[in-house]
Amino acid sequence: MANSRPSFTKRQKERARQERQIEKAQKRAERKQQGPTPSGEPIAELVVTHDEDGQPQGFDFHDFK
Repeated sequence: MANSRPSFTKRQKERARQERQIEKAQKRAERKQQGPTPSGEPIAELVVTHDEDGQPQGFDFHDFK
């Protein structure tokens, strides 16, 4: 009877792994249906500024919100 325990625990682990895999697949499907911006925060518009030579200037960390 000593050999029956390892296969029982292996079956339990495999069943738990399969359940987690199914839950993850369901969560992925839900996120896919929600769309690309689930956070609800508005996307900030960046304005490109140019220097006196007409070259675009880089963005600063203050430009991103």
